[in-house]
Amino acid sequence: MRGKPRRSASLSFNMWEQIRANRIKSVILVVAMGALLLALGYFLGLLFFDSETAGLAIALVGWAFMSLIAYFQGGSILLSVSGARKINKEDHPRLYNIVEEMKIASGLARMPDIYIIDDPALNAFATGRDENHASVAITSGLLQKLNRDELQGVIGHEMSHIKNRDVLLMSLLSVLLGTIVILAYYASRMLFYGGAGSRGGRRGGSQGGGGQIIILVVALVFMILAPIAAQLIYFAVSRKREYLADASSALYTRYPAGLASALEKLATSNTHVSTANKATAPMYISNPLQKKGASIESLTATHPPIAERVRILRAMGGASMVDYERAYEKVKGRTGPVPASALAGAGAVGLRPASAEALQPGLGESEIERARETSDLMWRMNRYHTITCSGCGTKLRLPPSYDEDSVRCPHCGTVNPV
Repeated sequence: MRGKPRRSASLSFNMWEQIRANRIKSVILVVAMGALLLALGYFLGLLFFDSETAGLAIALVGWAFMSLIAYFQGGSILLSVSGARKINKEDHPRLYNIVEEMKIASGLARMPDIYIIDDPALNAFATGRDENHASVAITSGLLQKLNRDELQGVIGHEMSHIKNRDVLLMSLLSVLLGTIVILAYYASRMLFYGGAGSRGGRRGGSQGGGGQIIILVVALVFMILAPIAAQLIYFAVSRKREYLADASSALYTRYPAGLASALEKLATSNTHVSTANKATAPMYISNPLQKKGASIESLTATHPPIAERVRILRAMGGASMVDYERAYEKVKGRTGPVPASALAGAGAVGLRPASAEALQPGLGESEIERARETSDLMWRMNRYHTITCSGCGTKLRLPPSYDEDSVRCPHCGTVNPV
């Protein structure tokens, strides 16, 4: 009994150190992308308005406006775009219980809201600006295909993104990326339609044609390279945080094989999330747009290779951050993503055994029950009415638009009152 408080304190210190290191790096990354945006605004101001101040002002106003929207409404917008719908405990007790377990294990201050996306693809994401305004969303396909250990691993991964403030960082970076892309796009349109010639010519007349040409060339380079550089930063941030979230999930669940097995199922799925796009793809646990056979080792990949993530998780001899770092170094041959300060305070965390459901081979009763459970949830969410045939006991699903007084059972022919 004396060891438990020491272990709890060690885990708390470890997570705090990781969060602190993440926040420092996050500030640096946001500043770097902000500097890129301001540089683009500076040169576009010279080119189109003959005033660097005007360009900087436009860039700052656009960034501030979009950042406010992302901070206060970014989560709601992402959930709405994804077609996610909120559920309560009574809608799916098993999922609610798993989220509650991971909330306690991660030390979140508040239970995140739970959303379901009616999509056969296997995926999930977390969103929200802080622990008190957080949500997790999973697809119906994921809910149906994963057993308890696997689902626990995925939820633990998403809880880590909330705990480490990754969801806020990615929202702010996506806004920065969007602002840079929008500025570059409209600047190129103005340039092609002669907008630069009428405004920038005044400075060119006083300084000579050579100065105007230099400004034009530099602005063109920024219009082309700034969106590319910003997107590479955005994707690189996403990839590194996926490794850290995997490590945290292993720590929360004490069963890294659960997340590894879930990722293997995600890798074999050929169904893409229908509502995902390039801006939202980094928010998911695996790339929802990945095409079969496409390279995922490139700089433009939104996520690390799943096979690599699985090898690291399965190589762990324990569930601590130190165990993940050792497994990462063994698989990758270089230093891992866990901050040194977090490793210094990490204590030993043993692995727990697999659940009985995970040990069940083949298509067992648990998977059949999950399919039925998920199907019933989606029928209810789509407001279908369910009646039981009095003749044979068949469950009949009636759409909200059904307005007849009775329905005939297709199996036994019994006419049932509605």
